[in-house]
Amino acid sequence: MLQFPKPTVEQFFRTYAITNFAVSKDEKRIVFSSNLNGKMNLWGMNLPDRFPYLFAHVDQSCSFIKFDSENRFVLAGFDNDGDENHHIYAIPADGGLPQALITGDANEKYFFSHLSDDGERVYYITSEENPSFLNARVRNLGDGSDKLLNTGEISPTELAAVSDNEEAFVYLRAFANTYVTGVVKSDGKEHSLTPDPKNVHVTFDPVFVDDTTVYFITNYESEYSYVAKFDLAAKQFTSEVTIDHESVQTLKYDKKHHALYLVTEDGVQDRLYRYDLSDGDLKSLSLPIDVVSQIQITPSGSLYVLGISATISHNIYHSNDGEKWQRLTNNTVLGVTSEDMVEPEVVSYKSYDGMEIESLLFKAKPENDNGHTIFWPHGGPQAAERKTFRSMFQCFINRGYSIFAPNFRGSTGYGSSFVKLVEQDWGEGPRLDCVAGIEWLFANNIVDRDKLFLVGGSYGGYMTLLLHGRHSEYFKACVDLFGPSDLFTFVNSVPPHWKPIMDRWLGDPEQDKERFIRDSPVTYLEGMTKPMLVIQGAKDPRVVKEESDQIVAKLQEKGREVEYLVLDDEGHGFSKKENEIEVYMRMLDFLAKYQDKEQYV
Repeated sequence: MLQFPKPTVEQFFRTYAITNFAVSKDEKRIVFSSNLNGKMNLWGMNLPDRFPYLFAHVDQSCSFIKFDSENRFVLAGFDNDGDENHHIYAIPADGGLPQALITGDANEKYFFSHLSDDGERVYYITSEENPSFLNARVRNLGDGSDKLLNTGEISPTELAAVSDNEEAFVYLRAFANTYVTGVVKSDGKEHSLTPDPKNVHVTFDPVFVDDTTVYFITNYESEYSYVAKFDLAAKQFTSEVTIDHESVQTLKYDKKHHALYLVTEDGVQDRLYRYDLSDGDLKSLSLPIDVVSQIQITPSGSLYVLGISATISHNIYHSNDGEKWQRLTNNTVLGVTSEDMVEPEVVSYKSYDGMEIESLLFKAKPENDNGHTIFWPHGGPQAAERKTFRSMFQCFINRGYSIFAPNFRGSTGYGSSFVKLVEQDWGEGPRLDCVAGIEWLFANNIVDRDKLFLVGGSYGGYMTLLLHGRHSEYFKACVDLFGPSDLFTFVNSVPPHWKPIMDRWLGDPEQDKERFIRDSPVTYLEGMTKPMLVIQGAKDPRVVKEESDQIVAKLQEKGREVEYLVLDDEGHGFSKKENEIEVYMRMLDFLAKYQDKEQYV
C-alpha cells in the first residue's frame, strides 16, 4: 500500500484568503477578493456555476465590493502594498482592469459609504483636506460634480447610512473603540441616536428600514450590545432586541420580508438570529461556520455568508432560510481534511485578581507532539482570539507545537466593562493576565517550564516584547510580528485619523509619562535575553517600520541574538502568498533551532 508523508508546511499555506464579497442583485454572479493567484485580486463566479475566474486584475488588497443595481459596473476599493490608503475604482460589469473613479494623492484615503439605488451617486469618506477627522462627500457619476456633505470635527466621523430618498444621513463619531456616538442628520438638523451622547457607549451598523426609521447596534447603558431603533419623525429612541450575554455585532435588513438579521458574538464563536419587524418574533438560526466575517441579504431575501471555523478556512455559503446552507467556494487546505487538523479546547483560568480569562488551547496530536507550546497573545488589543482558521496555527500544530491563546482583559465578547479594561492600561492588567495563563499551563502540565515559546503580532507583538523584557525566564525564544516597541514613538506615528482616539485608548505621553515608560517594551532591554525573530512590513501604516527598527538596533547594540525580516511590499499583515510562506517558514526554522537547547539565561 502506498504511504505518503505528513503534510508539508507549504500545503497549509496554499490555503487562500477570501476577505470580502458581493452578490449581484439577480444573484447570478458573486465577486470576491482573494489571493488565488498569489496576490489579492477580484474573482468572479457565475451562479449556478461555481468555478472561479479572474474578474479584475490589480494585485492589491480590497476594502469593499459593490454591484450597481442594474449590473452596469462594479465598484471596489484598493490600497497600495498594504498602505491602507484605499481609493475607489470602477470595473466593467463583466470584469477587466479597474478604472480610477474617486482618487487623489497617494497618501489620501477614500472610503466607500453608499451607492444610490439608481447607481448615479457615490457617497464616500475622505481624508483629503481633513486627515484627522475625515469629510463626507457625494460624487455624481453623470456630470462628475462632487459635493461636500459633512466636515468631521472633534473626532473621526464616518458616513454610515443613507436613507433611500437620500435626505437623511447617519454619521458615527469615534472618540475611542469603546466610545462611538451616532447622529442622524435631516433637513439641516442633527439628532442623537441615543438619549445621552456623553454617556460612554458605542453605536454602529445603522440601517434605514424606511426614510424615517433607523435600526442600529449600541451598548448604551448595557454590558452587551443590542439592537435599538430611532424614529426620526418622533425623535424617539427605543431598545428593540437584547440577547442575554451575547453582543450583537452585525445588523442587516431583509427588505422583502421586513426582517433584521443579527450576528452576535458569544465568546469565541458567533450566532445568527432573524428578527421579524412585523410581529417581533426572534428566531435562532443555524450557521455553517463558527465565526461570520460578512453577511449579505439579497433583494429576494436570500442569505450569503463569508465565514470561518478553527479547521475550516474562509468560504462563502448560501441559504434561503438560515437553516440549510450550501457552500459555494471550496477553499481548503491542500490534501488535509478538517479531521486531520485540531479543534481548540475552550478553557478558563483565574488571573492574578480572580478575574476569569477564557482561552483557546490547541493541543498537538500525540503522534506529532514535540513537547513545546507557543503562547499567543492576540492583536487588537480590543479584539479576541476566536474559533477561526489560521494557517500558521494548524501548520505549527502539525509540526508538533501546541498553542495557547488567552482572551485577556480588553478582549471583545465579554461585555463592555471587560473590553474597557485595557484602555490606558496596555501593559499591566493584560500582561499579568498573560503571566497567570503561563502559570496555568505549567500547573496543569500542559507544557514543561523549559519548553515554552512566545509569538505575537500587532498588539500581540507589543505584548511579546513586553513579556520578553519583563518575564524572559518563561521563554526559550520569541517572535514579534510588527509590534509597537516604544509607546512614545508609537502614539505619534499612527495614521492621522487614529490620533484623536489615542488619548482614551492609550493615554497622553506627557500627562502619562511614567506609565508610558513603565509600559514601553524598550524600557526593558536588559531583560530581553532570549533569541528573537522580528518581522515587519515596510509599508505598515499602523505600526510603522521604525517601531521594529529601533528595538532591533538596540538589541543588536547589546549583542543579543536577534534576526530581522522586513517585507518591502507588505503593510500590517501579509497579503501576498509567497511572502506569507516565507514568513512562516522562517518562523518554523527559527523555533526549530531552539527546540532541544537548554533554557537560555
